[in-house]
This record gives sequence, C-alpha cells and structure tokens, in this order.
Amino acid sequence: MKSHRYRPRSGLLRSSRGSVLIIVIWICLGLVALTVYFASSMTAEMRAADNRVNEIAARQAAAGGARYAAYVLSQFATAGTVPRREDYVSEELPVGDARFWFLGRDNDQRPASDPVFGLGDEASKLNLNTATRSMLEGLPGITPEVVDAIMSWRSRNQADFGDSTYSRLDPPRTNKAGPFESVDELRLVYGATLDVILGEDTNRNGVMDENENDGDESAPRDNLDGLIQPGLLEYVTVYSRQPNTRADGSRRINVTDQQRRPQLTRLLEERLGGQRAAQIMAALGPGELRSVAEFMVASRMTPEEFAQVRADLSASNSSSVQGLININTASETVLACIPGIGIENASALVAYRLTNPDALTSMAWIMQILNRGDITRAGPYLTDQSYQFCADVVAVGRGGRGYCRTRTIFDMTRGTPRIVFQQDLTAYGWALGAYVRQWRRDAKENRT
Repeated sequence: MKSHRYRPRSGLLRSSRGSVLIIVIWICLGLVALTVYFASSMTAEMRAADNRVNEIAARQAAAGGARYAAYVLSQFATAGTVPRREDYVSEELPVGDARFWFLGRDNDQRPASDPVFGLGDEASKLNLNTATRSMLEGLPGITPEVVDAIMSWRSRNQADFGDSTYSRLDPPRTNKAGPFESVDELRLVYGATLDVILGEDTNRNGVMDENENDGDESAPRDNLDGLIQPGLLEYVTVYSRQPNTRADGSRRINVTDQQRRPQLTRLLEERLGGQRAAQIMAALGPGELRSVAEFMVASRMTPEEFAQVRADLSASNSSSVQGLININTASETVLACIPGIGIENASALVAYRLTNPDALTSMAWIMQILNRGDITRAGPYLTDQSYQFCADVVAVGRGGRGYCRTRTIFDMTRGTPRIVFQQDLTAYGWALGAYVRQWRRDAKENRT
C-alpha cells in the first residue's frame, strides 16, 4: 500500500500568518500609544514642575525686591526725605533668572495706560483716621453715607452707632468704634462696596487695562472714557505719621506754643544770626499760630532760610503727629480735598511741581501759589516730610513664567526701615500693563 504524507493547505497557512501579523501590529500600536501617553504625561509634569519652579522664583524675586526697597530707604529716605526715582533702579531688576519691578504712581499726572515704576509715599494720601469729614467728602466716588460710616467706624464716641445695621449683615458684626488698622478694613464698613473701594481699577495698579475700558463687556463696569477712575484705596492710608524729634533725638520746637518762643529765638540766632532772628520774631508778633506753614508765611522768611530750620519745627507737643499730607508728593485729587487748597488751587500746585522740581526741598514753594489766608487754612494738614513708604513689588519668573505681587509698607520713624504691613496681591491679576505683557510673550516664544 502506498502511503501519503500530510500536506497543509497553503491558504490556511497564509491565514494563520496574517492573524499573527495583525496581533503583532495591534500590540505595537498599543505600545506606541502607551509610549505617547506616558511621554505626554511626563511632558505635562515637566511643564507643571517648570511652572512651579518659576512661581517660586518669582516669589523669591518679590522677597528680594522688598529687601532692595529696604536698602534704598535706608540710603535715601533719612530724616523725612522722599527718595528720588533717579537714585535707584525700579524696573526689571534681576534676581537669578527672575525679574521684579516697583509698581508706583505719578502723582503729578493723571493715571494713563502705561504703568509708573517707583516706591510710593504714604504721606501723599489722606489718612482714614485723621481726615476731616469735608476732606473725605472731596474724594471721587464716595457718598455722604459712606463718609458717615467711616467717621462712625473710627470714632470712640459712637460705639453703638449703626450696630443694628451691622448686626443684620451676613455674617453679622459690630461697629468697630476704633482707629483703622489697614486700608483693607474698609471692606467691613457699611456701604463701602467694591465699586466704591476699587472703582474701575480692580487690579489696584493705577493703570487703565483693556478690561477697564470696555463698558459692560467684562468686569469691572466702566464708562468707556479712556481714563481710569480709581476707588478709595488709591487715595487713602492709615500709616502716615512723623516723629516729633530732631536728628539729635531732641524734641522739635512747637511754633504754636508761646512758651517755646525763647527756644525758637535761640534756634534762629544759631542758624540765621542775631539780627535776622530779631526781625523774624518781630514779624511773628504776639499772635497765635496753628501750623508750621502759617509760621513760614508770618515770619516772612525766604525759602532758603526756612529750609535751614524746617526740620527743627513742629506744631505739636506730642511724640508724633499722624495724618499730615506731604505737599510735595500728594496727587491733585488729594490736594483738592485739603481746606485752603481745593479744586481751584490743586492743579496749579501740581503744575508748579512739574516745572520746578528743584524747589521741592521744603514747603516754602507753596507761597508762589497760595495766599496767606489759604496757607493758614491748609497749614494744619500739611508737611514736607515722609516716613512711611510703599514697595509694591511685581515679579515674573524665567521666560515670562510665574507671577507674584506683594505690597509692603515700611516705617522710617526710627531711622531704619521697619515692615509694618505686608500683603499678597497676586490674586488681583496682571499689574504690569501691556508693554511688560508683550515682553513676557516674546520671552515665551523665544523659549519655545
């Protein structure tokens, strides 16, 4: 019998091989998908880590900015002097790969679309704890009801005023009947809504951003006039206070105190000579004075003479004086709130400051604008010295990634910088304007 060897069919063999190939392809596709998935996850994790690193770098740069501000103040803000912007660098300072800016204000011009850089002067604002009712009523966007609530909040003699109103709020609270401890405490005052406190400047940078000039298209609501309308926070402070001591630690001479006239005479004799001192004391006469500014005009001293004795004079016997407004740095809006200045003189004072920057060594230059009666009325609220400064530090990390903003208030009444308040403003959003934002975008494009 003839045997037959088994021979598989060729079609079945090819079918088997094709199935194996398909399985292998699917396995390869699965491996590729897993590789792509893990690569994408690793890329996302790497970018997240990079963003986190740059956020930390930005925060460290902001901290470095605060330390640099303390150094600037220790060098250029002694004895009530306001540092000039040309004395220090305020834009794009490097800290490693990060950069920081001092976000400031130009009180000689109305806020525009470009940010201003530099340290801020707290004495250029109205003090919530000392400003009179009429001064507060002069602020833009404020209502008489809010002024009443502010006056009640800070007054120790009206502890029960408005308590029934505050008790109905959610959460309920009581009227403080004590001094403001920070400007953000306005959020607790009845009637002080965010529209009143922030105005159109919701990111608190003093600059008109895109969303602050588009009507109701996006928050905040604005009037499309091409100008930023800030709220109360732009014009008020609680930190302005100057010591009533001279450079050697002795008490300043109170020009309003008749019993201090012999000390005043000796000071004038030391600085200006006996004959000139006698002329000045004769010009003062026996009348009462209310302020250093009134002494300045009553004495008929020249600006040069007044500058020689200004740091030795005061209008109080207290250890410090709170709430005086620096005539050399206050904005037109704040100046217009001061009795004796008002709207009619505020713009003239700002214009003079712009054209005569070298005259701002004391307050004597105001005699070029204001008459004696105006100075007499305004004098109790004026100074030409500042001891509290704001460092609004905005920092950006490497390649435009990472963002941080901190606001620090420094007190110089003891001669060295001392932090009395610090606040994180990062959540308020981008504050450096369109120019730096474009720089940030360009940095990202170059990085990629």
